[in-house]
Amino acid sequence: MLERRDFYINGQWVAPTQANDLEVIDPSTENVCAVISLGTQADTDAAVAAARTAFESWSQTTKEERLALLEKLYSRYKARSQEMAEAISLEMGAPIALAQSAQWGAGAGHLKNFIRVLREYEFETPLGEHAPGNQILRDPIGVCGLITPWNWPMNQVTLKVAAALAAGCTMVLKPSEIAPLSAMLFAEMIDEAGLPAGVFNLVNGNGAGVGTQLSGHPDIDMISFTGSTRAGIAISKNAADTVKRVSLELGGKGANIIFADADEKAVVRGVRHCFMNSGQSCNAPTRMLVERSIYDHAVQTAIEVAAKTEVNQASLEGKHIGPVVSKAQFDKIQGLIQQGIDEGARLVAGGTGRPDGMSEGYFVRPTVFADVTNEMTIAREEIFGPVLSIIPFDSEEEALRIANDSPYGLTHYVQTQDADKAKRVARKLRSGMVQMNGESLGGGAPFGGYKQSGNGREGGPWGLEEYLEVKVVTGWS
Repeated sequence: MLERRDFYINGQWVAPTQANDLEVIDPSTENVCAVISLGTQADTDAAVAAARTAFESWSQTTKEERLALLEKLYSRYKARSQEMAEAISLEMGAPIALAQSAQWGAGAGHLKNFIRVLREYEFETPLGEHAPGNQILRDPIGVCGLITPWNWPMNQVTLKVAAALAAGCTMVLKPSEIAPLSAMLFAEMIDEAGLPAGVFNLVNGNGAGVGTQLSGHPDIDMISFTGSTRAGIAISKNAADTVKRVSLELGGKGANIIFADADEKAVVRGVRHCFMNSGQSCNAPTRMLVERSIYDHAVQTAIEVAAKTEVNQASLEGKHIGPVVSKAQFDKIQGLIQQGIDEGARLVAGGTGRPDGMSEGYFVRPTVFADVTNEMTIAREEIFGPVLSIIPFDSEEEALRIANDSPYGLTHYVQTQDADKAKRVARKLRSGMVQMNGESLGGGAPFGGYKQSGNGREGGPWGLEEYLEVKVVTGWS
């Protein structure tokens, strides 16, 4: 069992001010795999003070100095890839193959892309020829509180940390207490890369503790949070008294619109995407909207894909899906599956309980509901498990109405071989991202949503600018 009680504050690993142990559970076995400490107000204050002191000098570094340190961090991240994959797999249950590829790879991709963005970005530009004496300066916003989730740990940590570093900000990171091991390993890499003391700090804690302390802290200038909409609302309210910037990446309930002229792999691709990472992705296409003429065939295909989807321990090699992250998450998913049954959706694959032959671990049966209406709970709430809802539609207008009839607006998907229809539908979808015909987002694409999926964007120049203030100076020559 790992003992990781210390925090990384002001360039050193330091003991918590008082004992407050929390066990980290391996979701594949339900056994304790590590012990960490939850921080107190004193720990949070120490980390914020270190970041505040470091900001004076770090904010004045040149772009070239920050680039050099980001490149060192990227090098260390690549050198310790296997350790990172193993930490992610252990703490949150991603199968080791997924942890080695998509989970670790997301972090590598974001570090690489922010290095590219920073190299090309101009922090000082003239207002325009009409006002030759006006100069626009883009300054780092200050000390940032970064609160990250457990489902894609390095994806979210690097999106926030790399952007803040590139902008010239200092920071305090609070990773999810459920899956903190990867973030602590990342802090070791930060240390190895030689970042100045106080620029990056890490304090473990839960949302009610360190999370609340950061969002309300008078010396924090910005909060960047990824997690549930419920928690995002609470953070916004707590941050309001200090009028700090709040950037939120929250939940989703992605609609995957499959028209009759979609390519033959569209349904298979959609089901697999829904089940990937055991359904624990905010951008998962969990509502499959299918044109009526191909509806029955699509349902049968989804049944077949679910039947072929293996579920097994995260440590084993293979293309299976792993457990969900915790008992609380497992119980929530079980309750929503039962609610789908009770509300009249047609269960065609999976259902409640663990997969056959599994008596321990937070494993969920890959589940498909057909004949779902958009008013049912399983079509409204983010389940965050391998559960797909299939909804029929008769026209393009109806598909758009159903897709947009959601409190969320993160990612929607369109499957059609009619290019004009695809573009027409994409323009009308109320979401921050629209992916068509299986094409993934490019490196540095802006990630974020509309409505209760949050505000702000992560990735690329948009992600960098979340951490900048805009200043205009006159009389510049």
